[in-house]
Amino acid sequence: MARKPKRDLTMEEQLARGPLDLPFLMLVLMLVGFGLVMLFSASYATALYDSKPPVYNNPLYYIQRQAIFAGAGLVCMYIISKMNYQLFRPLSILVLGVAIVLLILVLTPFGVVINGAKRWLYVFLVTGPTFQPSEIAKVAVILFFAARLSKRDTELKPRFTRRTAWGRFLNWLEKAGLLELVPYGLVLGTVLLLVLLEHHMSGTILVMVGAASVLLVSGVKLRWLFILGAAAAAMLALVIVNTGYMTARVELWLNPWSDPSDKGFQTIQSLLSIASGGLLGKGLGNSIQKFGFLPEPENDMIFSIVVEELGLLGGGMVLLLFALLILRGYWLALHARDKFGTLTIVGIITLLAAQVFLNIGVVTNLIPNTGISLPFFSYGGTALMIHLAEMGIVLSVSRQIPAPKKD
Repeated sequence: MARKPKRDLTMEEQLARGPLDLPFLMLVLMLVGFGLVMLFSASYATALYDSKPPVYNNPLYYIQRQAIFAGAGLVCMYIISKMNYQLFRPLSILVLGVAIVLLILVLTPFGVVINGAKRWLYVFLVTGPTFQPSEIAKVAVILFFAARLSKRDTELKPRFTRRTAWGRFLNWLEKAGLLELVPYGLVLGTVLLLVLLEHHMSGTILVMVGAASVLLVSGVKLRWLFILGAAAAAMLALVIVNTGYMTARVELWLNPWSDPSDKGFQTIQSLLSIASGGLLGKGLGNSIQKFGFLPEPENDMIFSIVVEELGLLGGGMVLLLFALLILRGYWLALHARDKFGTLTIVGIITLLAAQVFLNIGVVTNLIPNTGISLPFFSYGGTALMIHLAEMGIVLSVSRQIPAPKKD
């Protein structure tokens, strides 16, 4: 039987089969590998002395689970990187809808309470590992904004009748550049409200930062961004002042030694861990603070263990890798094939940069404790998979960057 002749690839298919950006990929792999090593070191003592199920004093409990999720996340990253990122345009509305539904489910009896906060869902709603729907909401907002705003230069501007005062007012809003922000404000406001109802201040800030970065790069008039940003900051300040647990966190941030044996204990132990590391650290695996002194050493406070064991140089190396990844991401955004690719990468990389800054700020007491993890390092399998999926989207865009012209 004669073979069918091969079909010629379309231009879209040819573009989607370009090479991955190797520097970005290598930086991601280095951070994942470094993160797994430090998680093993930071979690060993916690797991060893935990006799409750499902740990049962297994010192390898956390690293085994994280390694499995890391492997699955790398597979997801590879699969997504092979996709044509233009597919994310139509999918953005579906992803946003799913994220909103999941955020609503958190507020129902399906929501899971961990450490006094109700921000999680079981993967299978009633069983399985947990995840934070806010992690999905962050990237969902970015994709939706990028998909819509990438078309703003080619869409026809709405025109309203000048015969009525209302029509003239709408025309003024359109000319001033405010009317186009209304649908984005409604979407963002809905997501922010749901995240705020979870008492998740850091998640609220990250959603705002990701959305703002896309709006800024899309060409929206700066005066409205400044006005809306100031209004959002004022609202957050109002929420903090009128919410007991947030006000208490601000007070502890200003003086953690006011309650050294309870609420300020974690911050104090984090600072002691960092200070005891010195320039070169105590050596990999030799942390003292992880032996029951520093709460959650494998989660939000893992950077403290990094500095304690590897010193200022080791901590600086971690920050350098993140800085290189972020800079490379912005370079890819500048060279993306189209505006959708640019906006998508800018949103994802800005989100990553903000999360790294907030985590480092918390462990060094630069900002109030917001309970935020360090990407690629902190324990949390589903969060790691979501981060790697985001990196897959960036790599997908990198495949279609035009090759430099030869002289």
